[in-house]
Amino acid sequence: MTTDRIHLTGLRARGRHGVYDFERVQGQDFVVDAVLELDLAPAAASDDVTDTVHYGELAERLVAVVTGEPVNLIETLADRLLAVCLADERVDTATITVHKPEAPVPHTFTDVAVTMTRTRAR
Repeated sequence: MTTDRIHLTGLRARGRHGVYDFERVQGQDFVVDAVLELDLAPAAASDDVTDTVHYGELAERLVAVVTGEPVNLIETLADRLLAVCLADERVDTATITVHKPEAPVPHTFTDVAVTMTRTRAR
């Protein structure tokens, strides 16, 4: 069981996701938190970025999904983001939280978020 983790939190990108037409037209900010569980011992020993998940490159791939093809639900968006994280064979488990702070909710609120976790079958 892996206990090492890489956290990328507060990644903000503008997307056009939502069930309402105005969300698709106007777009809104989404905030993504990613937690990757993997063995970081090889990177710690080598001190080489190629032995770990490069979080800058991961951020670029996640932003491409958020700014890419619109979906209705943030659950669907989270699932697509999980696929990006698990594309790296070294990642055992990934957790994604998608925050939609501008969600069309007719009441005062701080945040709406969905968190999903997937573990690679080994």
